[in-house]
Formats: sequence, structure tokens, C-alpha cells
Amino acid sequence: MVSLLCCGPKMAACGIVLSMWGVIMLILMGIFFNVHSAVLIEDVPFTEKDFEDSHPPENIYRLYEQVSYNCFIAAGIYAAVGGWSFCQVRLNKRKEYMVR
Repeated sequence: MVSLLCCGPKMAACGIVLSMWGVIMLILMGIFFNVHSAVLIEDVPFTEKDFEDSHPPENIYRLYEQVSYNCFIAAGIYAAVGGWSFCQVRLNKRKEYMVR
């Protein structure tokens, strides 16, 4: 039978911790981008053309929301990696109880 175990217990635990931190951080950043926080304006990829239109705030708000969606997608990827790390921890625990 093929084992799905591909990392040790310490690396799997580290993956869980980093994933939890990443999910929390990215969800908070996604929320702050969604409410158009002025502090995060440096992280919005706008150009001079976005300010030349007749409604510049709408263009900037659209960019804020796009960055917000990107943060939520990245948080989902971090959650998937955290789930994979959790499975690795469980497989390592099961391996400890097996008799060779």
C-alpha cells in the first residue's frame, strides 16, 4: 500500500502553525481592503489612468475589492495547506503506533 506520508511531524506541525497565521492575517487584510482602508492604499495597484476618468473613486474602490478577493483566495489556499499538514500530523501519529 502506498503511504501518503511525505513529511515529518515537526514539519507538519510547522505547516499548521504557518497556515493558521496566514489564514488569520489574509482574512483580516481582505476585510480591511473590502472596507477601503486608507492605510493600505500603497498596496493597491492603481495607475495614473485610474485618476483621469470622470469617476476616479469608483475605479480605486474596484481595485480595492479586487485585492480583497485575492486575499480571500490566498486565505483559502492557506487553509487547504493547513488541512494537508493536519493530515500529515495524523499519519505521523498513526505511524508511531504501527508495529514493524
